[in-house]
Amino acid sequence: MQVSVESTGKLERRMQVQVPAERVTKEIATRLKTLSRTARLNGFRPGKAPLTVIRRQFGVQVHREVIGDLLQSSFAEAVSSKNLAPAGSPRIEPQSVAEGQDLRYVATFEVYPEIALNPLAALEIERATAEVTEADVDAMIERLRKQQVKFAPVTRAAAVGDRVTIDFEGSIDAVPFAGGKGEHVAIVLGEGRMLPEFEQGLIGAAAGETREIALVFPADYRAAELAGKRAVFRIAVGTVEEPALPELDDEFCRAFGVTEGGIPQLREEVAANMRRELAQTLRTRIKGAVLEKLLDANPIDVPNTLIETQVRDMQVEAMRRSGAKDASQAPPAQPFVEPARRRAALGLILADIIKRENLKLDPARANARLDEMVGSYGDAAAVKRAYLQNPDAMRQVENLALEDQVVDWVLAHAKVHEVPSTFKELMKFEA
Repeated sequence: MQVSVESTGKLERRMQVQVPAERVTKEIATRLKTLSRTARLNGFRPGKAPLTVIRRQFGVQVHREVIGDLLQSSFAEAVSSKNLAPAGSPRIEPQSVAEGQDLRYVATFEVYPEIALNPLAALEIERATAEVTEADVDAMIERLRKQQVKFAPVTRAAAVGDRVTIDFEGSIDAVPFAGGKGEHVAIVLGEGRMLPEFEQGLIGAAAGETREIALVFPADYRAAELAGKRAVFRIAVGTVEEPALPELDDEFCRAFGVTEGGIPQLREEVAANMRRELAQTLRTRIKGAVLEKLLDANPIDVPNTLIETQVRDMQVEAMRRSGAKDASQAPPAQPFVEPARRRAALGLILADIIKRENLKLDPARANARLDEMVGSYGDAAAVKRAYLQNPDAMRQVENLALEDQVVDWVLAHAKVHEVPSTFKELMKFEA
């Protein structure tokens, strides 16, 4: 078999292959002989039809099958003989397929890039560190109290933090507009759910009072037909209620599933959850930092076929998030090209490290990763069993665990600078 290869781009190769006619003829003859043992033809007992009859009846079909199989098998032999690693399926252009002639074709394909990582000792990576403090737990408990806030009617004027229930109708140039009317609408002043001028106009109002509030809709208001227009709202105040935070008692604990141990047990469970979330955030941050540093320090050419695959995957992910099911609803590919290129490049770099350093999946790491993923579910054991029974889901868990091992390996060889931080800063947490 004759094989010649030329580079037509950084990663594209054009390979010409010539398979001797003798090999093609021999393969056809072998298949026809095998077929003759079982073929059923009118006028002949099974397996007794002459080869000439078998060839006349099945020759074209067998020739077509042999050519198709030889295109695949000879391509695999050819790339192996030239030590090439195709990054995707080739585009094959037959040049000669006639029986009795050499099988000749041209295969165009991309190869994987050669990767030579720069020394990891030159990588400088910042790793944030933080702990969950008692003050952080106090702030979280306070947030939980606010989630359980109750409102009680008052006779005084409304202030920030109060809940005001109103009926209102808005008009533009004395004409009511669509969407400008509401009945028994409850608004907590200061939450920012309404336009600032609207909420500000309710401060100082009392139950039973009527008011008019004039405002101008923002130029970028979501309802384009109202943007920039001046409106007047006539408002009737029904009730004014002030907030009351719940007491830290057993009833409060039961609201969060703690039936025994009271506040100390609640604090312990809250702190454990906060530590788990902080650990996940810290790992996500350091993993992102490591991957970005690896990519920036080791620019590589990426086969277009890998980029196209990643783009399609990202389009499918976007469709799934939006609930779209029809292919015609897929978002355009262009915005995904660069993220797809980076994702594919990272995959190649990580695969190279795993192969070169002979990193093997640590089952304990995969199990710990799974425990962490299901820990936030009510019945974690049931969710874990579901994962264990789903090979595809477990492959995703194992891939994440192996990526974590690569990150740890990189951190062990790079220059790592620890940067002290706090739970509030990292979690963007405000009570």
